[in-house]
Amino acid sequence: MPFFEANDGCRIFYDYLHPIPAMPVVLFLNGLTQTAVNWKTISDRLKDDCRVLAYDARAQGQSDLGNLALSVELHCSDLLELFRYLEITKAHLVGVSHGATVALEFASRFPAYVDRVLACSVSARVADKLKLFVRSWLEILERQDLEPMARAMLPVVFGEDFLRKNEAILNKVVKAVVMRNRKDSVLAQLRAGMSYPPLCRAAAQVRSPVLVLSGSDDPLVTESGARELTELCNGRFRQIHGAGHSIPAEAPELFVEILKEFLLFS
Repeated sequence: MPFFEANDGCRIFYDYLHPIPAMPVVLFLNGLTQTAVNWKTISDRLKDDCRVLAYDARAQGQSDLGNLALSVELHCSDLLELFRYLEITKAHLVGVSHGATVALEFASRFPAYVDRVLACSVSARVADKLKLFVRSWLEILERQDLEPMARAMLPVVFGEDFLRKNEAILNKVVKAVVMRNRKDSVLAQLRAGMSYPPLCRAAAQVRSPVLVLSGSDDPLVTESGARELTELCNGRFRQIHGAGHSIPAEAPELFVEILKEFLLFS
């Protein structure tokens, strides 16, 4: 399996598909408890149009937790090292939630490496409701294990339409979260995320074209917060009706259509 070592020796997992030099690179950044595997449905639909790079950020999926304190700055540093390791000079960034936060921070810090940014389910400021949810997931995980935390997350990270239509597979979703994550790593992510700075400053410094996507049924990101982020980035905003916090999983065909139009064909 492909790994590279960050400067501190932390092993980072990546999956680089269709590395044809002439094609643009689209790089996917995971949300909390997501891994590179979660992007397969999307990447399969892009194989004829671009090179696809997905990776597990430090403390996600198959990547190590490492010995350094997690921070958005550290995630950006790891991503820069990944670019240099794979000799990628520029890429489109596509992130969901935590991944969108890292994508925008990276674009503000290392603009030369970024073409366009598609940021899903993220806001200019952390909503009070999101803080409460994160704290509750953290307390569940501290007292119990990954499975009860994953079950508590289901009605929050997915919209009502998705939950109703996919009731039969929700147990499989929970088991996948448990199988692909480690308790100590998720604990570290939750604790670190509670102290992340709001995106206001970084967003105002992004010079790449940005498209912000927000689900109309997302309890964690308000429409006003997503629109404020869009204005700070001088970007575009689109709300996905009926979607919750996990837009690529809930509306994959529409997501791919939007992604291609914004990143590849505009």
